[in-house]
Amino acid sequence: MIFNDPERIRALTPLNPFERSSDGRPQAPDDLLERLKLVTNDEAWGVLERGHGYHFQFEGDWKVHLQPDVPLVGRVVTAAYVPLRPDFNDVVKADGAANGRTGGQNTWIIDQLQPGDVLVVDLFGKVEDGTFIGDNLATAARARTGTGMIIDGGIRDSIQVNEFKDFPVYCRGVHPSAIYDVTLREVNGTVRIGNATVMPGDAVLGTSAGVTFIPPHLLREVVEKSEDTRQRDVFGKLRLAEGAYTSGDIDVSNWAAHIETDYQVWLPKQS
Repeated sequence: MIFNDPERIRALTPLNPFERSSDGRPQAPDDLLERLKLVTNDEAWGVLERGHGYHFQFEGDWKVHLQPDVPLVGRVVTAAYVPLRPDFNDVVKADGAANGRTGGQNTWIIDQLQPGDVLVVDLFGKVEDGTFIGDNLATAARARTGTGMIIDGGIRDSIQVNEFKDFPVYCRGVHPSAIYDVTLREVNGTVRIGNATVMPGDAVLGTSAGVTFIPPHLLREVVEKSEDTRQRDVFGKLRLAEGAYTSGDIDVSNWAAHIETDYQVWLPKQS
């Protein structure tokens, strides 16, 4: 009930071009995710917003960002919480018991994470009594995923969590309290993280500037356009250094036909 079944997730992500994981989420290929580490949020924005009208895929307002120099990429698992309502909480607890889930409701999610997953948690910005992980659950999530975590809420034990130099965490704040007075509403549904709408199986691009959530059907375009931009930058600087073209020739959105032809001749020689 709380964990969406594969058919529901397939219905939510009909444009997915990739294989799917056993839970139904789009399974972006590892090689594309590795290449995504070199993409900037600005480059991704250019494809998503200007190219396809996806305006609400970036969130940059993070009060706490552990390991800001480590890129965060992976496949989204979403989780959504609501403020505690006792009758609904009883339904959720019964559902968990019926499915053999143990521990707190936050551990239910962490216990099912897979390598390459990035857990994205909608805790509606709650910090005090909204600390989704401490050092123990961060250890478990890191061991299971090898990626990081995004929490629209708080964390505790931040000094210990920050010792994981390969586990970037984005959150709204830190507090010594434990998670309290909230109920897990849904896993692998659609969530809101700040100004971003996030779907299960989105590709995450986390940098020091913030986080972009990339729909799977646009991931390859994001990566390939970024790579083309970097190659064009190399070519442009080379030709400027040689004196072949002026800065006015190169520093434009679209090169003149003879420069574009020069670039297309040069490009295959670089592989």
